[in-house]
Amino acid sequence: MHKVLQVLAPLLLAASASAEEMSRIRVAEDGGSFVVAETGGPFVPWGFNYDHDEEGRLLEDYWDDEWPKVVEDFQEMKRLGANVVRIHLQTGKFLKSPEAPNEHSLRQLARLLELAEETRLYLDLTGLGCYHKQDVPAWYDALGEEGRWNAQSRFWEAVADTCSDSAAVFCYDLMNEPVVPGRSRTTEWLGPAFAGKHFVQYITRELGDRERPAVAQAWVRKLVSAIRRRDEKTLVTVGLVPWSLDRPGLTSGFAPQRILDELDFIAVHIYPEKDKIDEAMETLKGFSLGKPVVIEETFPLKCSPEELSQFFEKSVDIADGWIGFYWGQTPEELRPASTIGEAITAGWLDLFQNGPPR
Repeated sequence: MHKVLQVLAPLLLAASASAEEMSRIRVAEDGGSFVVAETGGPFVPWGFNYDHDEEGRLLEDYWDDEWPKVVEDFQEMKRLGANVVRIHLQTGKFLKSPEAPNEHSLRQLARLLELAEETRLYLDLTGLGCYHKQDVPAWYDALGEEGRWNAQSRFWEAVADTCSDSAAVFCYDLMNEPVVPGRSRTTEWLGPAFAGKHFVQYITRELGDRERPAVAQAWVRKLVSAIRRRDEKTLVTVGLVPWSLDRPGLTSGFAPQRILDELDFIAVHIYPEKDKIDEAMETLKGFSLGKPVVIEETFPLKCSPEELSQFFEKSVDIADGWIGFYWGQTPEELRPASTIGEAITAGWLDLFQNGPPR
C-alpha cells in the first residue's frame, strides 16, 4: 500500500495544483490590465495562435482522429512558456443550420476545455470563422444580414453555454478581423484569401445609408448579448485589423472608440514592418483608449525577430499581452531549417521563450 501511495502522491499533488492554480481572469479594478480573479495577482497574456498545424490543417480537421497530437501540441506550447492559446472555431463546424448547433463539435470543445485545464493554458476562443471556403455551408452564405447575425448569435450562445463553467477560457473573440463594407455593395461575405485561408470577413454586404461604425457597434452589441445570456463572467473582445482606426484611407468600420463600451478589452493584430517599428507603435497607440490592449496576432512576417523584440519592448507601456503563433513544430524540429519559413518560425520561437517584455 505504501508503494502505491508513493506512486499516486505526485499525481494527486499535480491534480491539486491544477485545480488551485486555474482561476478566472478579469480586468483589474483600475481598468487597465488583467488580474487573476481569486488572488488579484497580475496576469499577462503571452501565448500562441494555434490556428493550423504544420500541414495547414485547422484544428477541427484533426481533433477527432488525432487527439493525441492536440494533447502533445498543448504540452509543447506550455513548455515553450505560453499561458494563452488562441483557438479558431469555424461557423460551419458548430452550426448544422441557422438554429441547430453541432453537438459533436460542442463535445469536442468541452474536451478541449478539459485539456486546457489540465495543462493550465487559458483559451482565447475566436469564433465565426470561415477560413476554409469549402467548409462554409450553402445555407449560411444564402442568409441575408439579419439571418446571418441571428445565426452568429446562436453560434455564440451554444459556445458560451458549453464554456460558461470553465475558468480556462480567457476570452471570447467574436470574430477574426470583421469589416463593414463601404458604400459599394459587396457580393461576397469573405475577403480575399491569404495562403489559402480567408481571414477577413464582412458582417454585411450592403451598408445602405447607415454609418459604418454604427453597424459595427450594433453587431458587437448583439453578439455580446447572446454570450451574456449564457455566460456573464468571461471576457469578450473582437480581433481588429490595424486599419480599424478612424483615420483617412483604408478602414474596417470597426473604429475602436465606437465599440469600446461593448467590450472588456481591445484586441488588435499588428505585424511590424522592417525599419518601421515606430510606425507600428503609432498604430498601437491609436488602440489605447483606457481598457487593456492585447496584441492578439504578431509575428516576424515583415521584420526580423530582433526588430519584433524591439517592438515588444517599446509596446510594454501600452500592450497588456502578446499572442504569436505555434504551428505544431518545436524549434528543435524546425532545425536545420529547409525553408525560409521554417527558419523564421524557429527564430520566433526562440524569441518567445525569453518571455513577455517587462
